[in-house]
Formats: sequence, structure tokens, C-alpha cells
Amino acid sequence: MSSEHMQIGEVAARTELSLRTIRHYEETGLVIPSARSQGGFRLYTEADVARLMVIRRMKPLGFTLDEMRDLLDATDRLDSGEELSPAERDELLTRIRGFEHAAQRRVEDLRVQLARAEDFAGTLAERLTRTPTP
Repeated sequence: MSSEHMQIGEVAARTELSLRTIRHYEETGLVIPSARSQGGFRLYTEADVARLMVIRRMKPLGFTLDEMRDLLDATDRLDSGEELSPAERDELLTRIRGFEHAAQRRVEDLRVQLARAEDFAGTLAERLTRTPTP
């Protein structure tokens, strides 16, 4: 095994994803190991880890697997070195900007939820301090 390849356990530790989750992402075609060892073990590169990190960041924002695939496909095409027409390049950039805007909206929604949760926790704490203990 070359030093640039990692086995799934190291990838799981680095990405804080479970082995099962990484395998699921492989089954759905989101991340394909870059190689296999002679024994058939999955081998990953830094690029694979980066791809998994994109997925890991999208998941808590509520993006679907199809949306993740769409974003990864767009970024893969832009990064591939493939000759793209100006129209193709603009379309890919527009798709990526759409994901950026969706992520920003979801972050704002989470900030509102967090503020409400903090307010609720504060209300409970205040209530407890006003309640006499026996």
C-alpha cells in the first residue's frame, strides 16, 4: 500500500464518519475508493477524504443524497481539466452558487432554531431557580 492511500478505518477516524456510513456512500455512488489493496480492502486518497468531508458538511444542513451527488458532479466537472464551453462552465457555476445560497439559508434557519433552543433552556433554568427545593 502506498503512503498516499489510506484504509477505511483511517478515513473514518479523519472524517468522523462510521465505516458503515462510508460504505453506504460508496453504495450510493457518492464516494468510490480510489483503489483496492491486493487483499481487496478499500483504499482512499486525500481527494476521497475531501469529498467525504463535503458530504459530511452537507448532511446536517438537510441536503439529500441526490443534492450531494449533483453538487459533487458539478465540482468534479469544473476540477477535471475537461474542456468546457463558456455556457457549460457558467451552468456549473450557477448550480454551485445555488448550493451556496441554499447552505446559507439553512445555516440561518439553524441559527434561529439554536436561539429558540437557548431561550427555552434559559426559561427552564430560570424556572428551576424560582422553584423552592424541599
